[in-house]
Amino acid sequence: MNRREYLAAICSTGVVATAGCSAIQSNQTLSDPTVHGDSRGRKTLVFATTDEEVGKFGVTGRVDSGVIDAPLEIWHRAGTAVKSITLRVWMPEVATESPPTVAIASPVEGDSSPPPSVALYTPDRALGTVIEISDLDDLADETISILNLLVKPVAETASKLTIHTTIELTSSGILESNYTLDGELQLTYPELDN
Repeated sequence: MNRREYLAAICSTGVVATAGCSAIQSNQTLSDPTVHGDSRGRKTLVFATTDEEVGKFGVTGRVDSGVIDAPLEIWHRAGTAVKSITLRVWMPEVATESPPTVAIASPVEGDSSPPPSVALYTPDRALGTVIEISDLDDLADETISILNLLVKPVAETASKLTIHTTIELTSSGILESNYTLDGELQLTYPELDN
């Protein structure tokens, strides 16, 4: 075998081995997070495997003029990027008869990347308002703390806010898992119930 034939054989073997590697990546759902409650207005869901923390979803809310102002923070381990975020938000005491008004705010300038894509709708057969966030661009591989959830209760008796989150993470490593983080937390704002 001459040198050219040897190099061609080695190169084609390398290409075949690399082409099959994408099938090695797995998908893992983490749906039993630990809830850390620092105060009634601050809670964090911590998603972990047996080996390490994979991600955190935190909410720090306060009431301002009858509106819950709740900045969100999403942390994920190095080597992963946020593909999408889905939130379902409702107030359980009045979920069916008087759903709250829900909005999400994000700055539209100050960063080199465009703002994320946001869809907001009411699901057919589930409580609350759904917020879908995707196209995170440069924000996908860093801690996300620019999203601000705003909830205005319609009924005066509502003081509990429930947020269900589903966060899709992709891994950059060929042998690593992609993750779906799925969990729910409830915050209480007694100052709303006057």
